[in-house]
Amino acid sequence: MIGFNILRAGALAAALLLASAGTAFAQGADANTVRPEVGKPLQAAEALYKAKKYREALAKIAEADAAAGRTAYENYIIERTRGSIAAAAGDHNTAARAFEAVIATGRASGSEQLKLVQAVAGLHYHAKDYAKAAQWALRYQKEGGADPAMRTVLVQSYYLMNDCNGVSRVVGGADDHNGRRTSEQELQILANCYSRQKDDSGYVAAIERLVTHYPKKEYWTDLLNRVQRKSGFSSRLSLDVFRLKLETGNLTSANDYLEMAQLAIQAGFPAEAKKVVDRGYAEKVLGVGKEAERHQRLRDLTLKTLAEATSNRDRIENEALADKSGDALFGVGYSFVTEGAPQKGLALMERGLKKGGLRRPDDAKLLLGIAQLKSGARARGLQTLRDVHGKDGTSDLARLWILIGQRA
Repeated sequence: MIGFNILRAGALAAALLLASAGTAFAQGADANTVRPEVGKPLQAAEALYKAKKYREALAKIAEADAAAGRTAYENYIIERTRGSIAAAAGDHNTAARAFEAVIATGRASGSEQLKLVQAVAGLHYHAKDYAKAAQWALRYQKEGGADPAMRTVLVQSYYLMNDCNGVSRVVGGADDHNGRRTSEQELQILANCYSRQKDDSGYVAAIERLVTHYPKKEYWTDLLNRVQRKSGFSSRLSLDVFRLKLETGNLTSANDYLEMAQLAIQAGFPAEAKKVVDRGYAEKVLGVGKEAERHQRLRDLTLKTLAEATSNRDRIENEALADKSGDALFGVGYSFVTEGAPQKGLALMERGLKKGGLRRPDDAKLLLGIAQLKSGARARGLQTLRDVHGKDGTSDLARLWILIGQRA
């Protein structure tokens, strides 16, 4: 797709250049005269160009080239005309060399010079001379060119040369370029470069930028799979992984919904389990097919467990307040959050965190950060998640929630 667009741009620029060149040698201005032995074959070349007889037109250019004692101006007009016709003929190398010669004369005006530079970059790209394409695309940018297609040519050229450092320099870490967000295509190219170099950290960083600006399900799937495959990732974080899957649209199968709901019940969060089951039914993933009865049994169990927890809430809360460890208080607080009482729930969770004695502080901070984000306390949630440093997968999961929080 990129090549087609650049070819059209180059052909348009070439046609405009041909038109102005034809006017110049037809008029024969006093200071810049084209002699008949040069002008006549050029005029014949223009006529053949308009008739789309490009090879015959290039042969006429060769006749003009053969004229003895050519002046600098005659050479300038010859190369302009040659470049335009060669571009139309699909002879990218010849066209690029001709336009480079035109640029070297310094006769073109500022805007016309920029079009020439752009045309040369596109022509080298189509000729698969990616080093020169990158060179001329950089020059275009340095001379003030603002066409975003040239930036893409630069990125593609580096990529096709296997110069992933070059790709990284262009795409870089900034997400705004003259008011334009880094494109999805550029970030995909950057990710592919890192993948080709087997640079996992660079690849993940690129995918993280993709999910920040282009939060597609497949990018999240990639990140979640990579996190779970990391050495040392703890299986006890399965429910936390499911929470991310639910948030990013990666919870799709009936087994996913069933397993997440069961894990939530086992963790003591039946209200969360109910939300998962309700979502499964709303999405028509649960309650249908041969397993519909099994789904209903889980739904019944979820409602029963939630009713029991609600009826015993005061007793459980008082016991948690009296406990020396903050774990029980933390769990009660998260239950309140999932039941729709975020202010009370977050206050209890934060109180439990301050009480200390937590068996797994990073797990607690991860859950608190998630609860804060989900309850609208975005700034507090991001700060809490940034303080998760566990090496067992908790910090990796916190990082993904930070991406979600920053996007909100």
